[in-house]
Amino acid sequence: MPAHHDLGYRSLFAHPELVRELVTHFTPFKLFENVALSCFEPVDPVYVSERLAARQNDIVWRVRIGEQSLYVYILLEFQSGVDRWMALRMHNYVGLLCQNLVKRHQLPPSLLLPPVLPLVFYNDTPDWHASTGLAALLMDAPAELAPFQPSQRYLLIDQQRLKPAALEANATLLALLFRMELSSASEVRDKVLPALLTWFQDAPQTSLMRSVEVWLASLASRRGEPESFTFENAKEATDMGRKFASWAEEFEDIGFQKGTEKGREEGRTEGRTVGRAEGQLSALRGVLTHLLRKRFGNLPEAATQRIAAATLAELELWCERSIDASGLAAVFGDDTASA
Repeated sequence: MPAHHDLGYRSLFAHPELVRELVTHFTPFKLFENVALSCFEPVDPVYVSERLAARQNDIVWRVRIGEQSLYVYILLEFQSGVDRWMALRMHNYVGLLCQNLVKRHQLPPSLLLPPVLPLVFYNDTPDWHASTGLAALLMDAPAELAPFQPSQRYLLIDQQRLKPAALEANATLLALLFRMELSSASEVRDKVLPALLTWFQDAPQTSLMRSVEVWLASLASRRGEPESFTFENAKEATDMGRKFASWAEEFEDIGFQKGTEKGREEGRTEGRTVGRAEGQLSALRGVLTHLLRKRFGNLPEAATQRIAAATLAELELWCERSIDASGLAAVFGDDTASA
């Protein structure tokens, strides 16, 4: 089961709006700007693995541009260290993607392989120093063999080092969420949160709102905050002011205010250590209960007890299912809903 912050970002990039914002506003490519959301189609990356098992941190979208389709491959990288072999991994994953298209007879009439945009979305403290091209990982080949050596590049989106001024000038939802993660708690309370609430007032989207709540619960959990934000408790500005004042105090106590790299690193280390397990469980129980009640009404006692006794892995799975599940039975995968 992936870590909780992986789940939060996977819930965001399950929406074509945020995938389009990512490739339009956080890459140098312009070809996606006028592409309709209906042209974005998610692809199951279950085959993209050495053992043909699901890769939980990989997200694949097919995008129709005119008469042509291309693929956007997003690899979420949240591990504590930088992977020197990322270019080699991406080379393998893109190859498996193309191989699967051939196997399933999903090529165009020309029988040519489609273009692929390989993205690595990195969210961690150490600077990314790994090569973004496979060529740097290969020994120099004799001149006669050079044309036959493999080649693969990927585009790195280093979320932790995005420029604050550029994010503030960006009016997209994804930029607001990045600001919420990178800003001090007082700035979140005074600037980012009001902008986020205004965004959803202007463009209410229930499914997207639920995914943002999952992401916010992930953010709270990583910061050691046992109580998570939901839009339900954001209706009253005074309540949210008190809540984020509390968040600000706790973030400052564990070093999560914007400052020097040393302070940020120390804060992250402490935040990951102190109360992580209990904070994750409490945050997930709260957001899961809220999402289920909001979608399906009052919960039966069996469901409430199941949530209270669940492991972290179970809560993560149910949170993910709750975004689009048709009922409680689909969330829990058994007869808990009717018990």
